[in-house]
Amino acid sequence: MSPVRRLLVRALPLLLSVLLAGCGAPAARDAAEGDIRDAVAAWSRTPPAQLAGIPLEGWAYEVSAVRRDGAEATARAELHYRLTGYDTAPAGSAREVRLSRDGGDGGGWRVTGDRPAPGAPPQLWDQGPVAVVRGAHALVLGVGRSPQTLSEIGAEADRAVPAASAAWPGPWAGRVVVLVPDSLERMAELLGRPAAEYRGMGAVTTGRVGAAAAPADRVVVNPEGWAELSAAGRGVVLTHEVTHVATRAATSARTPLWLSEGFADWAAYRGGATTPQQAAPALARAVRRGELPGALPADEAFAFGGDPEALARGYEGAWLACRLIAAKWGDATLVHLYELAGRGPLATALEETIGGDLPGLTLAWQASLRQELGAP
Repeated sequence: MSPVRRLLVRALPLLLSVLLAGCGAPAARDAAEGDIRDAVAAWSRTPPAQLAGIPLEGWAYEVSAVRRDGAEATARAELHYRLTGYDTAPAGSAREVRLSRDGGDGGGWRVTGDRPAPGAPPQLWDQGPVAVVRGAHALVLGVGRSPQTLSEIGAEADRAVPAASAAWPGPWAGRVVVLVPDSLERMAELLGRPAAEYRGMGAVTTGRVGAAAAPADRVVVNPEGWAELSAAGRGVVLTHEVTHVATRAATSARTPLWLSEGFADWAAYRGGATTPQQAAPALARAVRRGELPGALPADEAFAFGGDPEALARGYEGAWLACRLIAAKWGDATLVHLYELAGRGPLATALEETIGGDLPGLTLAWQASLRQELGAP
């Protein structure tokens, strides 16, 4: 046998052992990752104790990635759950689950903690123990608020749901979930936005637009802004936000904000005795100064965190535009316009409902502003 052949024969067992070891390493890693995924699945079968009282179903963590560091591990996961009787599809939340291995490398994995994934907003229960108030049409979940406050908000929401249904005859669930954190800052955390954007606001609504299978929206109350509202103001705010919930499936990126926000205010003030002078003071001041708006409010007029006076004029102008359409062409026409504007061009929707165009509607709106908001 040649020296070269003898060298190859001697090296062959070593080469085979290296190849076999290399083939076995991924399997070992896969087994460990599988154990971690199994541990998360077993742990997530039962919601945490601090969620007791919340009507949950479909509670599950879907692991997307696993990172190991010795006897410690982190699993990135998407939490899916439904609020029974309120969510038509699972709500989601990006989470980070921490695990450790009992007894070193030979032990099993157990979950030691769960928190929002980096950059993801928290859930309400991440902020503390959740109190639950159930109403006829509303589920109120609060942290750090008194039972009386939550009950009062629940009663207001129970009145808002029928009011929204009366304004919006289209199909919707007819129920609402209201979240009440303990501060403006905590509210902003839930929404993933700066607190300054919500200062002075009573509540906002979350949710995806135009998705028929979307989970129920959450109306999120700003406790600081809520405390400053009168009883009538609280009713207007909650009816406005609940109307957004009712119209969500009919709302799309095509829907101009003057129509979606104006419709929600129209529903909130509908049937009441509030006059334009009372409900549109910022716009009334501008009209009396001779500053008549040249166009219906653009989408940018509704951006949070800007000039409060300009924001108020945007909302007030939108409400008066929808009020005009309902008064001149009928409530059903306004509803139909909303439906069509979410499915196609606004120009087509206006032509099919009021028989006119945007310039003509703008002129009619400007005339109504002069008449209703001009100096006495």
